[in-house]
Amino acid sequence: MKARRGSKSPSLPEVNFSDWGDIRYLHLGTEWVQGSMRLDAPYEIELEYVQRMMAWLLFADPAQVPKRHAMQLGLGAASLTKFCRKQLRMRTTAVELNPAVVAACRGWFKLPPDDTKLQVVVADAAEEVRQPQWQGRVDALQVDLYDHEAAAPVLDSAEFYADCRGVLTEDGYMTVNLFGRSSSYDRSVEKIAEAFGADALWTFKPTREGNTIVLAQRTPSRPKRDRLAQQAEAVSARWGLPAPKWLRVFKPLKP
Repeated sequence: MKARRGSKSPSLPEVNFSDWGDIRYLHLGTEWVQGSMRLDAPYEIELEYVQRMMAWLLFADPAQVPKRHAMQLGLGAASLTKFCRKQLRMRTTAVELNPAVVAACRGWFKLPPDDTKLQVVVADAAEEVRQPQWQGRVDALQVDLYDHEAAAPVLDSAEFYADCRGVLTEDGYMTVNLFGRSSSYDRSVEKIAEAFGADALWTFKPTREGNTIVLAQRTPSRPKRDRLAQQAEAVSARWGLPAPKWLRVFKPLKP
């Protein structure tokens, strides 16, 4: 494995990367992986849990996806941001606290420059989701906020999740990564349910690495299983995501 040191912002962890075979990993000053990229396929999603953050596609009209707006809270290695902008052709906004992470993604992880459909905002996610310009304007919100220790979500309160709900369109969705060695999955789900309602939540089983993805709907719905299966096949055929496999480990929180 080859490691390269990067830059460090005041009071923020150093950003660096390592290469192992054809995979490049992003680190924030520790061995914990904050994101990854296949060097020969930089605009595809390599990690399983990050692929599952795209589960909102199971509910969306594929033909309408390029007309929608995606937002990521936490840039990581920019896998979701790149996929939404380059593969789905969506308007895409990413919010990242650490400017060194943005520089690393632009220099090492093929994140394109801002354009008419891509904007990277250097800001605190908790403050940014309260900004008026985002209220009711986001169709797919993807929340993956961890510090350099990757111990627990940095933002994990009912108030924060209510703010997240506020940025969503009426048929919008939020996906959240709840991985964490010291976090409590049940308590996090309770907080999301407080903001969205328990009938709006869908959950995955944990990945082998312990990442547990929760999906919350702005407006609850219960599509039939055969409809979800059709959607999963369409997602797989159109964008190469393993969506049919998701349905084996994805279900409503309240049946």
